[in-house]
This record gives sequence, C-alpha cells and structure tokens, in this order.
Amino acid sequence: MTGRRACARGVAIGVAAAMQAVALSAAPALAQSDLWQREKLTGDWGGARTALSARGVEVGVVYIGETLSVTRGGVRTGTTFEGRLEAAVDTDLEKLLGWKGASTHIKMFQIHNGGRNAADLVQSIADPSNIDALRSTRLFTVWFQQNFFGDAVSIRAGQLAADDEFLTSKTAGGLINGTFGWAAINAANIRSGGPAYPLAAPGVRLALKPTNEIAFLAAVLGGDPAGRNCTEENPQACNKHGTKFRPAGGALWIGELQYAVNQGEQAAGLAAAYKIGAWYATDRYADQRFGLDPATGAVLTLAADPPPEPLFHERNWGVYGVIDQMLWRMGERSTSVFVRGGMTPSDRNTVSWYVDGGIGFKGPFAGRPDDLLTLGFAHSRLSRRLADLDRDTLALNGPPYPIRSAETVFEASYILQLAPWWSMQPDIQYITRPGGNVPHPDTGEAVRNAVVVGVRSSVNF
Repeated sequence: MTGRRACARGVAIGVAAAMQAVALSAAPALAQSDLWQREKLTGDWGGARTALSARGVEVGVVYIGETLSVTRGGVRTGTTFEGRLEAAVDTDLEKLLGWKGASTHIKMFQIHNGGRNAADLVQSIADPSNIDALRSTRLFTVWFQQNFFGDAVSIRAGQLAADDEFLTSKTAGGLINGTFGWAAINAANIRSGGPAYPLAAPGVRLALKPTNEIAFLAAVLGGDPAGRNCTEENPQACNKHGTKFRPAGGALWIGELQYAVNQGEQAAGLAAAYKIGAWYATDRYADQRFGLDPATGAVLTLAADPPPEPLFHERNWGVYGVIDQMLWRMGERSTSVFVRGGMTPSDRNTVSWYVDGGIGFKGPFAGRPDDLLTLGFAHSRLSRRLADLDRDTLALNGPPYPIRSAETVFEASYILQLAPWWSMQPDIQYITRPGGNVPHPDTGEAVRNAVVVGVRSSVNF
C-alpha cells in the first residue's frame, strides 16, 4: 500500500473511530427522545447542551461525506471520495460574562479524501464539490465581534472568510458545486482563491444596519490567504493548517450593500434579497498574455520560448450583484429563484465576466416539506487575453491546441431530509468546455464535456 493510500485509510479509520466514540459517549442522551425527531444525532448530551446554551455557548459538530463519479468526459473517468468533519464553538459573551453586545466564534475542519478529487478528473474552473480541499486538519475562522446600538453597528475582527457574508445566495446554497458559493468570478481571480473556504485571512469587517431591511458591509482582509511567497501549485499547501495570521499580498477591500425583506421563517410576505458589491485588491497581478524580455525589456507573448518574465498590473478589482427572490409560499413549502453576476478587467484575470442562476423548490412534494430540489447553471467567460495567448501558442507550436472561451455548469441536486440531523443529497452535474476549453494533457485536444454524478451525506451531531 502506498503512503498516500495508507494515510487516507488512516484518516478515514480515525474519523470513523471518532464518530463511533461520540455516538457511544452520547448513548444516555440517545434515550432521551426519539432518534428521528431530535435536531442533532447526539441529542442534548444529558442536558449539557441546554445548560451551555443558557450560558451563551453553542457547540456544533457536522460531518459531510460524499462520493462523486466522473462517468463521461473530463481528463479521465473515475470515482472520488471526500469528507469533512467540522467543529464550531460560538459564544455570546453577554450571557457568559455580562459583556453586552460581544460574541466570539471559532471553526475548525478535518478534511480527508482518497488522494484525488473530482476537479482533478474534470479540470474545471468550477470545482464540482464545495467541500473539496487539501487533506489537512486546519483552523478556518476565528473572530471577536462587538455590536453597538443593538445590531445596528457591528465590528468583527480576526481570521475571516469573505464567503461567510459576501456574494451569498440562500437559494444557491442547495447546490454543491463550489461556484454556487464563492463564485468563480472571485475564486478564479483573487490571489490564492481569496479569503474563502478553505483559506481564511486576517481582517476586520464593519456592518451597518440602519433599518431592518438595509445593511452595508465592508471589510479589509489580507490579499493572499496562502501567505507570503507561495510557490506551490496548490496555495492551500502554503497555509496547510490555517495558522498563518500575518497579512500577505497587500490588502483586499470588499463592500456590499444589501436590501432584504421577509427573511424570518414566520414572515407573511415573500422573502427577497438584493445585493450589489465590489472588491479592490492592492497587490500586483500578472498579465494574462504578455511578459517582459529580461534582456531588452521588450513586451513578448508568454508563449515565447524561453518564456519572458511576468508583466504586472498594479491593483485589481471586480463588481457583482445578487438577486434572491421567493416566488411562491404555502406554509413550509416555497419556490425561489436566484441570479448573480459580475465582471473584472480582462487583462489580469482568468474570468472576465460571470453569471449564474437557478430555482429552488422547498418541499417539492406535499408529503416532504423539508426536502429541497435545486436546479442551477453557471457560466464563466474567460479572459480575451487568455484566448489570445492560446492563439499565440497555436501559431508558434502548431495544432492541436484549443482556444479557451468559456465554461458552463449545469447542476440538479435533491436534499432528502431523512431526519432533522441527517440528509442525503443525490447530485448530477454537466460541465461543458471544462477549464474554458483547456487542452487534454495526453492528446492536446480540448478536454471533453464532463458528466459528474454522486451523493452526499450530512450528519449534524
């Protein structure tokens, strides 16, 4: 058995043992109420959870495991397994210490897989899994928050993840492709994917809420969550355990104006959220087509042999918008749609513009009010500079060499709520022109459209 397989097997055995230990230690709690009705698998821990909550301490443990199979297309077909154990502690310091308006949060992950993932098999910009990450045990987010005037003003400081609060869509959350969370317009362009799962970054966030419907969020974070001078192909390897707290890569500024109505579960009207945002990075970003000859300083294509040194642009930016609108509601059942879009400068970014959208049906069947069916699509238009670079490569080296254009993802996902603490999620994705039309490493021809099918299981302990 190879070291990698042994490591993967060891991690899987360790996680299984931990889960078994949690279940055994909670045996008395399991007898307290019906297994299939409780909110969490391990129940109230003999009253300990209720006591902690009364003191302002909330403890959460969630395990997500999934199997995804590339049944056609991509770089190669195959099946992958990915798992994530998540532990979080949230503290209301007013209840615990009498510190009015103060709270803390910490979240950690234990991430494991079989040594490869669906994105490796597909070679897509949009990762088929939103839990995909380098195998590691890592600290994710840890912050302190102080509210003023109720929740009208709040300041949050620590290690933050922008995808917790920015560019979010509740309806899109029913899908598992990573682009429906931290969209490719940010993930493919901001340094090291930006401060988003699984890499957070040091920062400060200000939130202003002058009314119940209007909010303005602004944050400044480290511009490169991987840390300084990262040369690894996967930036996560440069910050493997999430403990590089020094800001790197300049500053990333991000702001978002939100208008949201009827967000409570008991609201009588149709829920709606409208958001417009922008980000600005102070670091230098390399040109997507041109470089500089180190001897003469002449501008050359990056396809030249030998390749020139990078030509850098000062700063980077992007703008985006989000619409999340409920169309129909009857009791616990509802239908909602979402649309998101954004754009960035083409000369220094991989994705120049982006749009996604879809529809979600909560309680698609009368007898299944807690199930969720979501259909979505996402279209990433690649930079014109990248397409021109491909034409340069084709002209210098000859065919075959495809010209990159755009990548589109279609996804259908169904969350089957088996119990309040357990869900199963069958999923199917069709990804056209993976990577925007990247060449296959073996043939040089464009990677074929990919079909990805799988199932995810989520357990809330």
